[in-house]
Amino acid sequence: MPENVITRFPPSPTGYLHIGGARTALFNWLFARQRGGKFILRIEDTDEQRSTDEATAAILTSMEWLGLSWDEGPYFQSRRYDIYNEFIDRLLSSGQAYHCHCSPETLERQRQEAKSKGLKPKYDGTCRNLDLGPAPGSVVRLKTPLSGTTQFNDLVKGPIRFSNEELDDLIIRRSNGSPTYHLAVVADDISLGMTHIIRGDDHVNNTPRQILIYKALGEPIPQFAHLPMILGPDRTRLSKRHGAMSVLAYRDMGYLPHALLNGLARLGWSYGDQEKFSLEELIEKFSLDHVGKAAGVFNAEKLLDLNAWHIRESSDESLAERLRPFLEKEGFVDLDSGKMAAVASILKVRSKTLVDMIEGARFCLSEDIDYDKQGDDKFLKQDVVVLFDKLCGRIEAIAEFNQNGIEKLFAQFLEAEQITLRKLAQPLRVALTGKTASPGIFEVMEVLGKETVINRIKKAIAYIRSKTDG
Repeated sequence: MPENVITRFPPSPTGYLHIGGARTALFNWLFARQRGGKFILRIEDTDEQRSTDEATAAILTSMEWLGLSWDEGPYFQSRRYDIYNEFIDRLLSSGQAYHCHCSPETLERQRQEAKSKGLKPKYDGTCRNLDLGPAPGSVVRLKTPLSGTTQFNDLVKGPIRFSNEELDDLIIRRSNGSPTYHLAVVADDISLGMTHIIRGDDHVNNTPRQILIYKALGEPIPQFAHLPMILGPDRTRLSKRHGAMSVLAYRDMGYLPHALLNGLARLGWSYGDQEKFSLEELIEKFSLDHVGKAAGVFNAEKLLDLNAWHIRESSDESLAERLRPFLEKEGFVDLDSGKMAAVASILKVRSKTLVDMIEGARFCLSEDIDYDKQGDDKFLKQDVVVLFDKLCGRIEAIAEFNQNGIEKLFAQFLEAEQITLRKLAQPLRVALTGKTASPGIFEVMEVLGKETVINRIKKAIAYIRSKTDG
């Protein structure tokens, strides 16, 4: 293994970054980070009709949100045509490539003739040894060896061998002067110093063609690793119907980036029986040796549970900052970081996503609340008015308004009134949160603060009396 590891992630900006691409990016990033190497981002935007600025921006935003920082780039292939032409000229001048003048009609006729004979339809090499120069409508082709094999040792799949007879003379420059995918990729990987090409196994068939370009150029061949496919629980190719969406969709649904990375890492890679990993553990333990040959299976429910675990394990302060943009969309701006951290602390144990936490945060941060109808009808009744009124007096007199002080206050209050907490807790919960379900009542009170608790109890008293008077 080379000491100076350089990997890359080369998305095409024809759509958003999805699960498969994000996993490829992660594995390249982990491999580079673990070995103190370099991770490069390249945007393969030569498809002018399908590439968009919106998709490019979404890919960059997705990478930044995931925390997969790149050391160089992003490089844009659309701005590197001069580099590609230099490589094509090298191949032409060394006799490893040639100009082909065959018309599309001629090529189609050749293909049909080959099919009719039961042969693989491929270019027959008509122009291969004619030493032609450029001409309108001509292309440039690579001289592929006519016999022998092209082989490589895949770091995941093991030895792979292709017969050169199955490959034809690959077009490396189109008739419009633009480089083809294989030439551009190899030229980029050489000029950027790639040592390892880690990508999905849908690229396996591309590898021999690209190795032949390396050989024709006399350049060192990087090591290849092809990652297994990702399937849905029904063992079919992963799609939206399995719950797989773009990275930004998971962000907007309230997933934590490190939870998504944890889930992605486990799609085809394992470390014993361990399921839950911090980012630091992934960097420490990741190895291509532990990438399986079998397809990884995506499970949306498992990912959701994993997200819940990462939320519980996160610090209150970091969760507060993750919650901030969600709360700002709800109209909560200029929020105190300490208050938000306190809110996060009582909500994270029962939340699977950040979106789940918003509802709880709303009653903590709003000036006013509405009562759930079921809770209102069942618990906000006349018989709790006297208890609420007495409780208010005790709360006003308390010096330390924290969980410990609140618990002592309630113990004394319940004993004095000869009642159980059960009789008071649910009416008080509805009065303070508007809901019949919430975190522990003492936790809620501490987070709301003494003044808000008193105001909400008094508001509930007035509301109950207005219902009775009405």
